[in-house]
Amino acid sequence: MEFRTLTPEEEYVIVNKGTERPYSGKYETLKEKGTYVCRRCGAPLYRSEDKFDAGCGWPSFDDEIAGAVKKQTDADGMRTEILCARCDAHLGHLFKGEGMTSKNTRHCVNSVSMDFIPAKSESAATTRPSTDTAIFAGGCFWGVEYYMMKSGGVISTTVGYTGGHTENPTYQQVCSGNTGHYEAIEVVFDPSKTNFEKVAKLFFEIHDPTQWNHQGPDRGEQYRSAVFYRNEEQKKITDKLISQLKANGYAVVTEVKPAGKFWKAEDYHQDYYNHKGSEPYCHGYVKRF
Repeated sequence: MEFRTLTPEEEYVIVNKGTERPYSGKYETLKEKGTYVCRRCGAPLYRSEDKFDAGCGWPSFDDEIAGAVKKQTDADGMRTEILCARCDAHLGHLFKGEGMTSKNTRHCVNSVSMDFIPAKSESAATTRPSTDTAIFAGGCFWGVEYYMMKSGGVISTTVGYTGGHTENPTYQQVCSGNTGHYEAIEVVFDPSKTNFEKVAKLFFEIHDPTQWNHQGPDRGEQYRSAVFYRNEEQKKITDKLISQLKANGYAVVTEVKPAGKFWKAEDYHQDYYNHKGSEPYCHGYVKRF
């Protein structure tokens, strides 16, 4: 992971967990449409439509991009600190119960912790989204994330649960086989550096798409292989790749389903192998295309 060079002021906030002076930040009153990204690593954090005027002197948001923000108890033992989920850059603090918006949540963020990417490019004819997202299930989500994080153009990954019928499931509930959920991964990528087809090809090459209800030694319906498409273009590409694999002799059982609610898994599952310092035991790269 490459970090951008920080100014002393940025390092004071992002690394040393300081706070910029209220009403001094460049994004405090910004109303332009676009995406706010981490100043240190560039990962998308917030969308402009979730920004609101809290009158507190710092940029405020009542929601985050899924999986982008990590929460932990602040060093003062009372507040909730918010950090970039990708690089642990200090963003600010999270407050709930203030009743300022219908979501009853306020992410109070330092402007110096972020960069802003306008929604409009220099030429409207060439406007493209700053990020895109893919959702896959291919056995234990630890191993799928391990390889996805190493792929060029991937900005961030979040492991979680999808495809089931239980609200906000826990790992234990999913493993019981009673929730219908898949262990899945949400992959945010930069369309200027990669695309859905390349990411999907990698998905089919880091797990065995011919195994049903298991992946390697892991057994259970949560380990089913699936692509959860977010639009018709993703479905079309997935169907094409599966047809290619079948033509190459692979008896593919991967399901192709519309994306639904994605529930972020517990924090200890995120970036599991990098934190553990080991490699996957049930996933590996096999060239299939």
